[in-house]
Amino acid sequence: MFKVAIRDPKKCMDCGSCDLILACPAGRVGDTKNCVGCGACYLACPYEAIYMVDADRVKYVSIVVNGEKFNVPDKITVLNALEFIGFKISSFPGDGDIYAPCRVGGCWSCAVIIDGSIKPSCITPVKDGMIIETNLPENYIPKRLVHGWMGHPVGGVGTPWWIKGRGYVEAAVFACGCNLRCPQCQNWTTTYCGYEISYTPREAALIMTDTRRTYNVNRMAISGGECTLNRLWLTQYIAELKKLNQDDKARFHVDTNATILTKDYIDDLIEAGMTDIGPDLKGIKVETFMNITGINDRSLAEKYLKTSWNAFKYLVDKYLGKVFIGVGIPYNKDLISLEEIAKIGEEIYKICPEVQVCVLDYRPEFRRRNISRPRFHEMVKVWEILKSTGLKTVICQTERGHIGPYEAKPRF
Repeated sequence: MFKVAIRDPKKCMDCGSCDLILACPAGRVGDTKNCVGCGACYLACPYEAIYMVDADRVKYVSIVVNGEKFNVPDKITVLNALEFIGFKISSFPGDGDIYAPCRVGGCWSCAVIIDGSIKPSCITPVKDGMIIETNLPENYIPKRLVHGWMGHPVGGVGTPWWIKGRGYVEAAVFACGCNLRCPQCQNWTTTYCGYEISYTPREAALIMTDTRRTYNVNRMAISGGECTLNRLWLTQYIAELKKLNQDDKARFHVDTNATILTKDYIDDLIEAGMTDIGPDLKGIKVETFMNITGINDRSLAEKYLKTSWNAFKYLVDKYLGKVFIGVGIPYNKDLISLEEIAKIGEEIYKICPEVQVCVLDYRPEFRRRNISRPRFHEMVKVWEILKSTGLKTVICQTERGHIGPYEAKPRF
């Protein structure tokens, strides 16, 4: 059950990710003496130079959980200690006692009260005498790691096509942590980041509002990583943004993989003030979804995939015309076939032929550096296939800029 991280010097490229994005509980990746086996470095290493090996835990410490005393192995995380004493840990909200989707300290969904302070259990080392409360107060103020506030000239999946590439179109921020393990992750330094400042929704909304003013835009977007992991944080963040930006032109945009976006979660986001959303549909076949996302648990992959498609359909059925909906599809010939692209297009058409569909050309990144970015003519073919299904608004990201929705020419 318990592991320690070992660094392979033959594979290590000194890329700096261990020092720049990881929140290592031991203080230094590769320090096996003090390693608590959180696995964050194993997940984040782009060169797979870190592997986890079994570790003996002969020393035990005493902790108090929800008023009850337990003896647990030393040099493990609080999350592992909770699992050791019988708590069920889940990767889907509501499926267990503790929801821990990112495992790198980015989302804070697994936060518990540790010696009076709220901390993420996945990267916090257990200590002798530690007092843990797993039930957070109803009125507690959530935190999570977000970074990279910037003006964005293109936007994301949920950005209307007609404003893309016309100077800065929105202010964007990126939420750290993700529940997926995509080998070709296009934003892995955010996905596996645990070494940033944790913000309350109000604090993050104030910075975003200032960023909006700096870049003189109306749209405020949040992406990731995966921004929906911490539900309480995101809904409060959108609500705070709305309070701070009460003008009619303000738009609140969420880009998401939609894998945990249940109907009630969507309702909460809409009620909080969300005006634009971009669910990303990573395949229609479970095998394709698993290949793209790196999720090896088939039952979990099926649940994630089903949830994302159900979220898209629910958005269309209940909120089309009330919020802007843009659908994302990934494309790279090594990850998904043109035949499946056509099937995805046909399924989207059945749900809503008018919805904006944005195809993202996945480039070589993170652990899949051996793939090639799709060439312009490949993306033209993808565009033609999707248009042939009857979809009205299809745009494709290419090495030359966006094409579509009316003809397959670069927009800029």
